[in-house]
Amino acid sequence: MASTTAPVVLASNRGPVSFTVGDDGALTPRRGGGGLVSGLSAIGTGQRSIWVCAALSDGDRAAARQGLTEPDVRMLDIDAGTFARAYNGIANSTLWFVHHLLYDTPTKPVFGGQFRREWASYEAYNRAFAQALAESAEPGAAVLVQDYHLSLTPLLLRELRPDVRIGHFSHTPWAPPDYYRLLPDDVARQVLTGILGADRAGFLTERWARAFADCCREVLGASVSDDLVVTHEGGATQLGVHGLGADADFLRDRAHQPDVDARLAALREAVGERRTIVRVDRTELSKNIVRGLQAYQHLLRTRSEWIDRVVHIAFAYPSRHDLPEYREYTAAVLRTAQEINDEFGTPSWQPVILHVNDDFPRSLAAYRLADVALVNPIRDGMNLVAKEVPVVSDAGVALVLSREAGAHAELGEDALTVNPYDVIQTADALHAALTMPEDERTSRTKRLAEASTALPPTAWFLQQLHALTGGQPQS
Repeated sequence: MASTTAPVVLASNRGPVSFTVGDDGALTPRRGGGGLVSGLSAIGTGQRSIWVCAALSDGDRAAARQGLTEPDVRMLDIDAGTFARAYNGIANSTLWFVHHLLYDTPTKPVFGGQFRREWASYEAYNRAFAQALAESAEPGAAVLVQDYHLSLTPLLLRELRPDVRIGHFSHTPWAPPDYYRLLPDDVARQVLTGILGADRAGFLTERWARAFADCCREVLGASVSDDLVVTHEGGATQLGVHGLGADADFLRDRAHQPDVDARLAALREAVGERRTIVRVDRTELSKNIVRGLQAYQHLLRTRSEWIDRVVHIAFAYPSRHDLPEYREYTAAVLRTAQEINDEFGTPSWQPVILHVNDDFPRSLAAYRLADVALVNPIRDGMNLVAKEVPVVSDAGVALVLSREAGAHAELGEDALTVNPYDVIQTADALHAALTMPEDERTSRTKRLAEASTALPPTAWFLQQLHALTGGQPQS
């Protein structure tokens, strides 16, 4: 019988496997991908690891109750109401909004009784993870806790298992202190001290790490050293920066499979000989899709030379449609695209080709075809699309990139930088990108691809693990 503990334990809201319920009631597992999955596989067969995650669906919960998950996956059957309040109410409607600076502050947020009920569920959700991690970790194990869903878990785990090494990684930006203080004072402190329960706290860029340090200093009164060690109430947490990169080998191989080639042929037929501006995003509020479309509209209105000579390919995949703000935003994306097509379209030219259904092969085909990639988020922890397009591009691509994307720290020198709120500046950048000389575009693409693949997912994960296990225990 396999051991129920391991020297390496990973925790995240979404796990490496999900289950669907068939018409006959049978449960079918589906293995996921991504940086964490490939990173864990790189540890090697000589070292056991366990992944603790939440059951997200009815199929997942049934599998968890029946013990059908894989030996190296522990799926937590958290009460569905508790999960919904923690995930939608706090993680995605509060912490995400704070870190991405998304609130319409004259009316939101309102921290009343409903919020306190949601916060109690978030605490219970994090306690369930801490308990499961405490039970899954061998003495002295390395435990890597992922993202804003589990910001309280490190300290809760520390209280249960002071012997283990704990890392926490934030995949989002971190809000500056003045905005972070929108949170109720006790909640703001609890989130910070929760993460400070870790030996190491990792971030995608130095900017986000320093914002976290600033919050610790101003909200908690913690001390922060020049090398980003945060000391608070006798504990010390080293902050680290691990800039997740694109997986070049996977992307280049996958982008030349037959299903991608077929979609590329269809896109080329729709575009003809015209130039292409490509964006691929979820319909996430922070991605700034509407302003991107408005910038394209301004380009067409003010630079008539692009009439019937360019197509904006916009893939905006559904995101969080259980939240009303996201349903409204998706409707705004559809409405804006239709306005552009109504204003400028002709029987032979559709200025915007918009799809709102997820199709990864089609996204890769658009990457290959793109003359210009538009990545203009209001705020983004990293944004891997900015890194993936130059890697996959067939003929070179000009990248128009928001200065508020984490990827800008690595790619800014070879991108055309924009203020994401300024649609006129963005339109000017689109024009500059479309008219960029071919040799300049080629050389920029090469440098962008090199920077984008400097720390691919497996190396990114192992870098965190080695940094955690190679340091000194928390005092």
